[in-house]
Amino acid sequence: MARALELARAAGAAGDVPVGAVVLGPDGSVLGEGANRREADADPTAHAEVLALRAAAAARGEWRLDGCTLVVTLEPCTMCAGALVLARVARVVIGAWDPKAGATGSVRDVVRDARLNHRVEVVSGVREAECAAVLETFFRSRR
Repeated sequence: MARALELARAAGAAGDVPVGAVVLGPDGSVLGEGANRREADADPTAHAEVLALRAAAAARGEWRLDGCTLVVTLEPCTMCAGALVLARVARVVIGAWDPKAGATGSVRDVVRDARLNHRVEVVSGVREAECAAVLETFFRSRR
C-alpha cells in the first residue's frame, strides 16, 4: 500500500484524482502499477487499476492474472471491478471505501457476484485513514 499511496500522491500533484494501484504476483513481486491518468491522457478508462492491470498482463505476457493481488488506495468503481473479474485477479486490497461509486462491497459488489464466472477476495481497510486523507486533501483544495 505504501507504493500505491506514492502513486496516488503523484497523480494528485499532476491534477488527477489521487488513486494509485499496484499488482503483485503470487510470489509478492510487483508486476505492474498505475496512477490515475484520466486528465493527463484525456482517457475515461485511464484509472489506476486498469493501468496497473495492463502493465501486469504485459509483464506476464498473458491477460490472466491468476493468483495476483491488486492493492489500491480507493475502492474500485464498476469498470475497474469488472476488469478485476475479467483478469481473474485473486484478491483486491483496498485502502479507503468509495461510498459514491464503489463496486467491491460498498455501493455494489461486482467482484463477488455469484452470477459471474470468477470471484475476487476483498481485503479492506488497509491504511484506510491515510488513503482517505489523500483524497480529502485533494478535493478540499479544489472546492
